[in-house]
Amino acid sequence: MSLLLDNQFKELPADRSIDTKTFLDNVSTLPSFFDCLGSKVFSIIKSDINGNITKIRAVYDQDPAKYVTLQDILETEQETYKAEWPKVGATLALMWLKRGLRFIQVLLQSLADGERDENNPNLIRVNVTKAYEQALKKYHGWIIQKIFHAALIAAPYRSNFLKALSKGEEVKDEDCLANVRLFLVNYTVTVDAIYEMYTNLDAELDYTV
Repeated sequence: MSLLLDNQFKELPADRSIDTKTFLDNVSTLPSFFDCLGSKVFSIIKSDINGNITKIRAVYDQDPAKYVTLQDILETEQETYKAEWPKVGATLALMWLKRGLRFIQVLLQSLADGERDENNPNLIRVNVTKAYEQALKKYHGWIIQKIFHAALIAAPYRSNFLKALSKGEEVKDEDCLANVRLFLVNYTVTVDAIYEMYTNLDAELDYTV
């Protein structure tokens, strides 16, 4: 069984609203994805994702009937925090969480598309580098960028990574990638919808850490 399909993302409704409880249940299974990458440096992203999920869930649990969708949370916090928003509360937590989710998306899509280093076809360094540069690099200062550069060099072999995604089972690469493509269908739509929501609400921030 594929690690990614343990809790498959559901198709979004026509209005692209994202049910908060369903979303939290789905993303709570994703931090283990970073264990497949081997390097302890990726535990930084794993820890960040876990922490942001916890923050969003804490807000949701205060009033599930009020926070049915993620947009409900953002709009309520916008009204509550005024000038402090969006750099506060679950809005800030989801802002960073979506970047971690984008990292996963770009990495998996790159693998599914067959992108690889012609000189080192069994390494996923090209894929991980693309994911980091597109999803996270612009939000990291020089020191953190250096830390991640070291992690990119230590990225696992492609075969080992795909085996880890298959929970250690001996699965043909193409079968594993078929599961990746299946996972990406609704996952990508969900991540894109969160980014669109932040754009529409003018809630995106570009500061670095």
